[in-house]
Amino acid sequence: MKLTVFFPCYNDRQTIGALIANAYQTVQSLGYEAEVIVIDDGSTDGSQELLTHLKATKHHDLRLIFHETNKGYGAVLAGGLRAATGELIFYTDGDGQYDVAELPHLMALMDGDISFVNGIKEERHDPIERIILGNLYKFIARWMFWLPIIDVDCDFRLIRKSVAKNVHLTATSGAVCIELVKKAQMAGAVFAEVTVTHYPREHGQSQFFQAERIFKTVREVAILWWNLMGLYGKR
Repeated sequence: MKLTVFFPCYNDRQTIGALIANAYQTVQSLGYEAEVIVIDDGSTDGSQELLTHLKATKHHDLRLIFHETNKGYGAVLAGGLRAATGELIFYTDGDGQYDVAELPHLMALMDGDISFVNGIKEERHDPIERIILGNLYKFIARWMFWLPIIDVDCDFRLIRKSVAKNVHLTATSGAVCIELVKKAQMAGAVFAEVTVTHYPREHGQSQFFQAERIFKTVREVAILWWNLMGLYGKR
């Protein structure tokens, strides 16, 4: 079987190389054929140049998708799910706050009817204001959308291709994680969860805590609730 790993990348030049190498090593240790994809969302820190160099010199089968401008996290996730050809699809962010070597924890639960395994941050290593807002966001999202998981904000996920192909993502902000989980639930996915380690950000900074991005996320969450919960109630 083939296992696809894809990384959203935005100004992650300092961390993306190690994540790619770790992905190949981890997938091969599991006995799967590795497909590794990086989608760079208009980085300005030299990430695209580094990725091109890594493909030319180390990882010749690395698949690269470059956006000329920043299209948003949702566009990257949608693109990754479309591009993936593996029977199983795993993704995590390119900022190095999760360890790809913990993928086997998710794989251990991908058995029987399970088709979507989501991480739960064991302890969040972020500034206190982000921890508070993140916990509030998870609580509100879970009850607004009747989500089947605890930590919708944990971008450490393993999904069967059979589910992913039936999920069409429209959100472009961080609200896309709610959309992904809810639409997978509506498509019949069976969920499992496992705790994973969350590491402090050593390079760069989060792009979320900007007034424009927060407003966009809140707006898209409201639109999703109106559309998805209305549709869900009719099913």
